[in-house]
Amino acid sequence: MKHSLTRPARKIRRRRRIQWIALILCALLVVPAVSYVRALLYPGNASFAVRSVEWIRDHGGGKLIDTIETWRYSRHAPPTTGTPQDIPSAGQPAPTGGDPIGLPVIRTLPTVKTLAHEGVWSAARQGPQRRTLLWTTWFRPDPAHLPVTAAAALIPQTVDSLRLMPGTREPVVGMASRDGYSVPADARSRLVAVFNAGFKTADSHGGWWTTESAAVPLVDGRASVVIDRSGVARIGAWNQTVRMSLDVVAVRQNLDLVISDGKVVDGLSGNWQGRWGSARSQFQYTWRSGLGTDARGNLIYVAGNGLTLATLAAAMHQAGIREGMELDIHSAMVSFDIEQPTGNGPMTSRRLLQSMTSPSDRYLIDDQRDFFYVVTR
Repeated sequence: MKHSLTRPARKIRRRRRIQWIALILCALLVVPAVSYVRALLYPGNASFAVRSVEWIRDHGGGKLIDTIETWRYSRHAPPTTGTPQDIPSAGQPAPTGGDPIGLPVIRTLPTVKTLAHEGVWSAARQGPQRRTLLWTTWFRPDPAHLPVTAAAALIPQTVDSLRLMPGTREPVVGMASRDGYSVPADARSRLVAVFNAGFKTADSHGGWWTTESAAVPLVDGRASVVIDRSGVARIGAWNQTVRMSLDVVAVRQNLDLVISDGKVVDGLSGNWQGRWGSARSQFQYTWRSGLGTDARGNLIYVAGNGLTLATLAAAMHQAGIREGMELDIHSAMVSFDIEQPTGNGPMTSRRLLQSMTSPSDRYLIDDQRDFFYVVTR
């Protein structure tokens, strides 16, 4: 009799234990579920895929994402032969009798026949009196994968100014911004171009600073875009070749320099101590972008698909960059739009490379990531 009474009691206790375990598991899942939903709904332009990946990164899954990306992008090398498939439309060519800013000579591949318009600068954006505000060109940087192309955009700092803007989630979530998280309205009539900044600050090994907010502490030695009050930008290693001064208004850091003193730095393939990103990320064939300055102080942005870290650096060197750094990578992040204001109407945007996938109004509406924009002086 005693045994028959304890069996139902045991069943009841077991059932209650299971119910408590289920309740605890549900409670544990509520917090990440709410966090994930908030990430999906957080203000700022970003696709579902980007929001999901970045939520995983922000919650301890960075190494998993890095492993998956390296596996995915390292397995599929571009074709070794063929014609370039992504060539920018040619604008007005540079004058043959020289030019006022001293456009750098593009170093095309020495063992490959140069194609029509390859390595030739053309005026991509002009202002009043046909003053050129932006020059572009394209060329092939990888002799082992000839269909791969890189495009370069030269920003003359004598006529243009660079600005750094925060996003709704970068450099820090919820950062206050006097001018918002897109190109300010009062700058749009003078807008020349907008383009991506660097890695998420958590992955950049560096800092982010403006006169409005010292959002992330700056790190000695890191590659830095340093912008002064007039909008002139310099690029170098922090507290080595570039430093803080009363004239500095913004600093964006990202990894280590890839070009220094006119030379590709040593060790890119080894990526010792993750100086240029996570382990083996340097071997990914993917969209990459970089920014540098030439011998005359012009800013040059370089981007392309199917690039490794080494071929990005080679492309930047070919473009005449003497001090340069990698910016962001992957198709959802690499974005350069040439902007043409149209009076009181909408902005006309044109991609540096047509295969860039970002929305044409990226950075004209609030974006989750920080970015740069260029205006005329």
